Amino acid sequence: MSFKLEGPLLEGALVRLEPLTRRHTADLAVAAEENRQTYDFTWVPRASEVGDYVDAQLARAATGRLAPYAQISLASGRAVGATSYWEPRSWRDDGRLDAVEVGFTWLAGSAQGTGINAEAKLLLFRHAFARWGVSRVDLKTDARNTRSRAAITSVGARFEGVLRNWSRSWAPGEEDRLRDSAIFSITAEEWPRCERRLAERVAGFVSRTA
Repeated sequence: MSFKLEGPLLEGALVRLEPLTRRHTADLAVAAEENRQTYDFTWVPRASEVGDYVDAQLARAATGRLAPYAQISLASGRAVGATSYWEPRSWRDDGRLDAVEVGFTWLAGSAQGTGINAEAKLLLFRHAFARWGVSRVDLKTDARNTRSRAAITSVGARFEGVLRNWSRSWAPGEEDRLRDSAIFSITAEEWPRCERRLAERVAGFVSRTA
């Protein structure tokens, strides 16, 4: 029995994670063009490419190996980025999930540093550990992406190392190259402490907007 990823709607105080659909295309086209200076190593489509981007993510979702989300700012009601559950892994005969990755994440420039990323990660991690009962959640990024590595560390994930030539590079001009990937994780044993710290961090952002 294999596990098919199906991500439910998840909502917090700052962000609502809605399963990605084509109705998010217009908002994401605007979000993707706000400030592209932070996207050097991340797969973020241009406005004209968002329709194909959404179709590609939905095609991956149809395989059961990806559950893509639009990140909806509750302050504006608009989609300001995307994220996903990805690469479910199970070693048990009953098909229950052992591990999953959180990835394909990007945010509009105006949404960065607002707490949306922190709360989105809190919602995704909490569902994975509490509902699916995973033993670990993985995150990875281009080893050169210092901004992304800092953001991953800030949500409580532990750096495990760099895997060389691990996956496709998304850097401009490197379409046919492989990248080194920095690997991070949170284990089930670490999650309660991580959850408390992440919830406190999110609460700080919420208090600033109250």
